Amino acid sequence: MGVKEMLNLARVPSILMLGMVYGAYVLIGGVIFWKLEGELGRKDLTGLLLSKQRLLTAYSCLTQESLEDVAQVVQEASKAGLSLKGNQTTDGFWKFTSSAVFAATVVTTIGYGNMSPSSTAGQIFCVFFALFGIPLNVVVLNRVGKYMLALERNVSDFLEEKSKRKGCRFFIHLFCFVCGTVLFFIVPMLVFQQHEGWTYSQAIYYCFITLSTIGFGDFVADNNPDKDYPDWYSILMASWIFFGLAWLALLINHAIDILERLNAQLKMGCCGKKTEEEPGSTEENNPDTQVEDDEELKKPPLPQ
Repeated sequence: MGVKEMLNLARVPSILMLGMVYGAYVLIGGVIFWKLEGELGRKDLTGLLLSKQRLLTAYSCLTQESLEDVAQVVQEASKAGLSLKGNQTTDGFWKFTSSAVFAATVVTTIGYGNMSPSSTAGQIFCVFFALFGIPLNVVVLNRVGKYMLALERNVSDFLEEKSKRKGCRFFIHLFCFVCGTVLFFIVPMLVFQQHEGWTYSQAIYYCFITLSTIGFGDFVADNNPDKDYPDWYSILMASWIFFGLAWLALLINHAIDILERLNAQLKMGCCGKKTEEEPGSTEENNPDTQVEDDEELKKPPLPQ
């Protein structure tokens, strides 16, 4: 084996082409985000500076150092999940239900960033918990996605046998896709709009950012310390995240299954054309040659 075969240099041009497409895609996205959000960000900074100046003017006893101290307290209270409005006391982020949702976001690699362990023991445990939990999550979601795909395929095959129509498979896939979209995007959007006070666009944005495991953390459900959430809310969120990711795994497996079927059909078509173009294929299908071959097989072997 030569150096060229060992390094597989024949694939380098295609890899470079894909790398160029990937880099161009990322750069184009960066330019678009820059144009869409850059001007708005500058306006927000200007408004914040004006608010700061008005605050210092209204409270003349408040110096720059005192304002920084107040801002530090507000920032720490926000990280701890404590509301500074009123005199109510809360347990912060680290309740049992919130901790369970945090563990789910760790193993699913969503990582909102709104809460994180601050103790040394908690940080070390988070490392090992994620080290074993992330592969386990991938295996479980892949298994659940394959089971859902097999169940969908069996239902479509059963309906095709009963109705004797080959178009049922497409409608079954379309029905499952629509049901999943309604169950994991439309219904959660309505729930989050009611309990979080978000707009519909913000709620659907949060649903996609969560289920795609991007997890910016700008919108996080069950995270507002000024709201009193019911006990079932966190359980519903954890179930929605798990089954929503399983549904996405179903879509990925479904896409892989479609590509594999197309690849198999293309291979069968190419092999069929090759056998038709071979000159010896006509002789093999000729009944006269088949009879001659059978007679030769029936002849006794010649003695040596």
